[in-house]
Amino acid sequence: MKGGDAIQNGSLVKMNYTLTVDGAVVDTSTGKEPLSYVQGSGQMIPGLEKRMEGLRSGDKREFSVTPKDGYGEFDKNAVMKVPKDAFPESKGIKPGDVVQGMHGNRPVRAKVVELGGKEITLDFNHPLAGKTLNFAIEVLEVSKPGPQAAPKAP
Repeated sequence: MKGGDAIQNGSLVKMNYTLTVDGAVVDTSTGKEPLSYVQGSGQMIPGLEKRMEGLRSGDKREFSVTPKDGYGEFDKNAVMKVPKDAFPESKGIKPGDVVQGMHGNRPVRAKVVELGGKEITLDFNHPLAGKTLNFAIEVLEVSKPGPQAAPKAP
């Protein structure tokens, strides 16, 4: 059924989607539970939220999101060489692997780009940085934003 409430900040949205990058499907809700999110909460990339604004239950759209409004441009400064001895398990590591570690007390992930004699080249960019994201979406349900809690009197 088409119609109902338009998506706005605070709306609970259920949708099906397929994300294609460079002609290949990289993520989809097909065969899984629909994706649920709250519009305007920062749960989605900015370009997707912008394109969802105003859509209604039953709407189907296909659109592209540029890197600027997606996962950002590819940052060559986020590709770094680190000492191989920082990876005790480095014997099993190969280019293309994703490794995890800590930067201070913040978890980080990086893709192994190259293995050298004493160094490993890691790419700390998001895997979809610099990519145009192509979405095919179907809005399944839009729930009105909940009532705002009234401030309590002192």
